[in-house]
Amino acid sequence: PPPAPPQPPQEEPSWGPHRLALLVPFRERFEELLAFVPYMHRFLSKKRIRHHIFILNQVDHFRFNRASLINVGFLESGNDTDYIAMHDVDLLPLNEHLDYSFPEAGPFHVASPELHPLYHYKTYVGGILLLTKQHYELCNGMSNRFWGWGREDDEFYRRIKGAGLQVRRPSGITTGYETFQHLHDPAWRKRDQKRIAAQKQEQFKVDREGGLNNVRYRIESRTDLSVAGAPCTVLNILLDCDTNETPWCTFG
Repeated sequence: PPPAPPQPPQEEPSWGPHRLALLVPFRERFEELLAFVPYMHRFLSKKRIRHHIFILNQVDHFRFNRASLINVGFLESGNDTDYIAMHDVDLLPLNEHLDYSFPEAGPFHVASPELHPLYHYKTYVGGILLLTKQHYELCNGMSNRFWGWGREDDEFYRRIKGAGLQVRRPSGITTGYETFQHLHDPAWRKRDQKRIAAQKQEQFKVDREGGLNNVRYRIESRTDLSVAGAPCTVLNILLDCDTNETPWCTFG
């Protein structure tokens, strides 16, 4: 990973009234986490962004569910944060001009298709996306039906549009596809891309009923810790699955 910026300044009143909840869906990527937490803490502190990093660690035996973890992180992030970043653990911003400030005008897609090293289609909103908590609630969060890797952010794009919100993206960034470092090694980190039975058709549908209102989970533990001097909170999360509704949540 790139070297972390110098030791960050301490928060001061001049940093402004807003506080970011950095929501990081996570499972078994310890090496990436060790790089991510100190790097992002220093990056955001240098930009004078008040923030709290939440590692959303899925510890149940179901398939990985990024969207449900983000819903849980939103619900557990507390009243001292007023906006969120859905942030992949394997994506580090290299350009200090990237904007992580309060997205009052609507969802702000930091990892835009013009900048992300892998995904370049125009409706892409994955990787790093900022929303006010009010706007996330307006979308009813993300669908809980996406078990395994992929498609949950494409469905969320349609939720954003359905809520009457406009996705904004960075301007004036000249570093192109070198704006981020992608830590993911596909040979070492195999993604669970299996599509089981009706999941093949379900992955392209909009979930008009579920989201924040029906995510089912239990917090096994909540631990505040420091990684190389950078504070974060690890939530060990047990998701629940109705196998009648989404039988593809299991590995069987």
